Amino acid sequence: MKKVELVETVATNAGLTKADALKAIDATFDAITEVLKKGDKVTFVGFGTFAVSERNARTGRNPQTGAPVEIPARKAVVFKAGNQLKKTLN
Repeated sequence: MKKVELVETVATNAGLTKADALKAIDATFDAITEVLKKGDKVTFVGFGTFAVSERNARTGRNPQTGAPVEIPARKAVVFKAGNQLKKTLN
């Protein structure tokens, strides 16, 4: 599903215009991003949790040459599905 499809679905299900649904979705994404920037978690009970994970620096290998490559430390967003979402998918 792409963002355009999400906007259409939310607009239809919530009885909103596509413009209002887009504003709501953008505001939601912005709020989640701001919380993650602070290093906090975002939890939607039953759906899941978004969190920031620290990845350590490590040495990898270039698959073409086999030469060692230094991979720098970084932050990554992780998502853990909630129980209700897991049950729905099974």
